Amino acid sequence: MDYSQFGSMIPELIVLGIFMLVFLFDTFSNEGGKRILTPLTTVLFALGTVAIWLVPASGEEVFGGMYVNDTATNAIKAILNIGVFIVFLQSAKWVESDEVAIRKGEFYELLLVTLFGMYLMVSARHFLLFVIGLESASLPLAALVAFNKKHYESHEAAIKYIMTAVFSSAILLVGLSFVYAFSGGSLYFSDIALGVGGETSGLLIVALAFVIAGIGFKLSLVPFHLWTADTYQGAPTAITSYLSVISKGATAFAFFVIFVQCFGAVYSEIWEWMLYAVIIATITVGNLFAIRQKNMKRFMAFSSISQAGYIMLGAIAADGLGLASMMFYIFVYVVSNLGAFAVISTIEENAGKISMDDYNGLHKTNPWLSFAMTLAMFSLAGIPPFAGFFSKILIFTSVTGTNSWPLYVLVLIALINTIVSLYYYLLVVKAMWISPEEPKIAAFKTAPCQRVGLWLCIAGIVFFGLVPYIYQYCYDAVKDSLAFLTIF
Repeated sequence: MDYSQFGSMIPELIVLGIFMLVFLFDTFSNEGGKRILTPLTTVLFALGTVAIWLVPASGEEVFGGMYVNDTATNAIKAILNIGVFIVFLQSAKWVESDEVAIRKGEFYELLLVTLFGMYLMVSARHFLLFVIGLESASLPLAALVAFNKKHYESHEAAIKYIMTAVFSSAILLVGLSFVYAFSGGSLYFSDIALGVGGETSGLLIVALAFVIAGIGFKLSLVPFHLWTADTYQGAPTAITSYLSVISKGATAFAFFVIFVQCFGAVYSEIWEWMLYAVIIATITVGNLFAIRQKNMKRFMAFSSISQAGYIMLGAIAADGLGLASMMFYIFVYVVSNLGAFAVISTIEENAGKISMDDYNGLHKTNPWLSFAMTLAMFSLAGIPPFAGFFSKILIFTSVTGTNSWPLYVLVLIALINTIVSLYYYLLVVKAMWISPEEPKIAAFKTAPCQRVGLWLCIAGIVFFGLVPYIYQYCYDAVKDSLAFLTIF
C-alpha cells in the first residue's frame, strides 16, 4: 500500500488531528486543565478551517479511485467547517453548564467524528466509502441527540433518530444491492454509470427509488421526514442546530454527486420525475406544518424540511451551475439557520422559554436578539437585500436554465411556497416587534462566545447578500471539478 496517498486527504487528516489532540487532552489533563478544553478546541478548529480553505486540493483520485479531494469537495468542506465553528461558539456556554461540563470532551469528540464521516461522504467515489462515511456521521449523532442524560425527551429523540437511521440505511443498502447487479459487480460510481447507461428497466426504477428513499431520510425529504420534528425538539438545542444545517449540507452535496455521476444517463427517464414529486411535497408539507407550530424548535424543524426541498432544486439542474447554486445556498442556509438557533438557544439557556408566544414584545427587553432573529428570518424567507434572497434567485435560475416547461412549473410552485414561508417567518417577527403584549422574557446579557457566533451569522447574512464572493468561489470550484459532471 502506498501510504503517500493519505497526503491527498488533508481535510480529513486535519479533523483527525484535532480529534486526537482533544481526546488526549481530555483523557490525561487534570480538572484545572480541562477548563481550557473549550477555548482550545475552538481555536484549533478555527486554525484547521483556515488551513482547509487555503491549502489547494490535489484533485487526484486515490485508493484505487475510491476517494477524491478536488476544489469542489474542498469548498463544501470549508463551508461545513464554518458552520461547525459557529456551533462551537454558540454551544460554549451550554457545554460549561453543571450538567454537561463533565462530558464536554465527549461532545467535541463526537462532533468531530461526525464531521469526519461527512468529509468521507462528499469525497467518496465508491459506495463502500460513502456508506462508511454515512454511518460514521450518523451513529455518533444518535449519542449527541441523547446527550442530556436526565431528560426523557432527549432519550426519546435519540431512539427515534437511531431507529430511523437504521431503517434508512437498510433501505439504501437494498437499493445499492440492485445497483451492484446493474454495474456488473462494481460499486465505483464510474462503473455504475456505464452499467445503467440508457437502461430503464423496472428493477432500475425500484433501485433508484430505494436509494432516493435512503438518502431522503438523512435530508428529511417528504415523505421520509417524520422523525425530524420530534428529534429536533428533544435534542439539546446545540445538537439541533448542528443536525439542521451541517448534516443536511454534506448529504445534499453527496446526493448531487451520486445521482449526477452514477445515474446521469437515466436522468430524464427515471429520477428527474421522482425528484419533482419529492421536492414539491417537501417544500409544501414543510411550509404548511411550520405554520401550525408554536414550539420554536419544532418550528425550525419544519422550516428546515422546506429548506431541504429548495436545496435539492440544485440537483434538478444537474450541471455545474446547479452545483454552484446548491453550495451557495448551503452556505447561506448555514449562517441564516444558525443565526436563528443562536437566538433560540440563548433565550432557552437564560430564560427557559421555547414557545413562539414567549417572544411577544421581545424587542422591549432584548432589542439586540430581536434584531438578529429578524435578519435570520428575513434571510430564510428570501427577502432582499439579504443573502437568502440571492441564494433563492440563483438556485431558481439554475433550474430554469434548461428551458423545460416542467421545470418552469416546478419553480412556480416553489415561488408560491416562498410566499407561504414568508407568512410564517414573519409570525416570529410580528411576535417580537408588533405584539402589544408585555414581554415575558426579562433582559439578560448574552455570553461573549454566543455574541461572536451571532455576529458572524449576521455578517454572513448581510455581507454575502451584497457581495457575491462566496458564490463566485463556489462556481470557480465547480468549474475546476467538472470531471464528475460529464454525464449526459
